[in-house]
Amino acid sequence: MEVKSEINYDYLDSISRIDDYLNNHNDYQECGDIPARNRLTYSNGFYVDCYALFVDIRSSSKLPKQYQKRVLARIYRSYISELTAIMQDFSNCKEINIVGDCVSGIFSRNGKDDVMQPFQAAYTINGVVKILNHKLEKKGLSPIKIGIGLAKGKALMIQAGFKGSGLNDVVWMGDVVNQASNLCNSANKKGNDVIVVSNDVYDELYGKLGANNIPYQKMLKKTHYFDDYYTGDITLVSILEWLNSNSNK
Repeated sequence: MEVKSEINYDYLDSISRIDDYLNNHNDYQECGDIPARNRLTYSNGFYVDCYALFVDIRSSSKLPKQYQKRVLARIYRSYISELTAIMQDFSNCKEINIVGDCVSGIFSRNGKDDVMQPFQAAYTINGVVKILNHKLEKKGLSPIKIGIGLAKGKALMIQAGFKGSGLNDVVWMGDVVNQASNLCNSANKKGNDVIVVSNDVYDELYGKLGANNIPYQKMLKKTHYFDDYYTGDITLVSILEWLNSNSNK
């Protein structure tokens, strides 16, 4: 059935734009650090070494039946605002994206010691969500469950959108992003703890010590979902102390 269009969109212009993009031999440059957004155009891109950190709420599709809409909005605002605050506090966090209840961060990597910034962000987030759940339970509300995935690798950073419209965003592509998303999806399920890290991240934690000089690697165990990936329920010590002191308040 043919219908008459009531919009100004011209599919012939669309065909021309598609051809331009598909036939353009883009200049993808290797970068040691994550460049500023303003260096991106619609015809270039940057390959960067980075860490991808993904955080997501488990069974979020069921939450509208579990909470009233106004209550759920307060929970989401609390959750998203604090995850964003934590990630942006780390100097190596160059990009934060929010899609529904998934909050992700891209952290630059210039050496093995840089692993501590996204890893600290991961276990700080774990602790802050425990605080949020403590406060929810005090209000007679059910706690939320999250999963956290952290991976290391190369990503392609490009700008995508409609040229000239002002509607565009940075898109991160590559195995590291997919891997972090998959690890996040496996976290806090079927015996896995809340944090799941890739084998590369685990290796870079070698020799790094947490509270009471316990190696971080000893706080992690192999996952039930993936071979050579590791999981743990690690929380910032000061947050654990706050939770213990406020458990009966």
